[in-house]
Amino acid sequence: MIRSYTSDRTDAIRRGVHKTVHALEEDIRAWIASWNEDPKPFVWTKTAEEILDALTAYCRRISDSAN
Repeated sequence: MIRSYTSDRTDAIRRGVHKTVHALEEDIRAWIASWNEDPKPFVWTKTAEEILDALTAYCRRISDSAN
C-alpha cells in the first residue's frame, strides 16, 4: 500500500498538477513522510570511474560548443 501511495505522490509532484505553491509543499511533505516510513538506500548503477568519464566528456562537449 505504501509503495503505490509513494508512487502516486511522486507522479503528482513530477506532473506539476499543483495550483499553488502551498499545495506543492503539502504534497512534498506528504511524500517525505511516506518515504520515511519505509526508506530505501540509494543504489549506484555506475562506478565512480564511469560517472567521472561521462562528466569529463560532457565538459569537453560544452566547452567546445560555439555558443
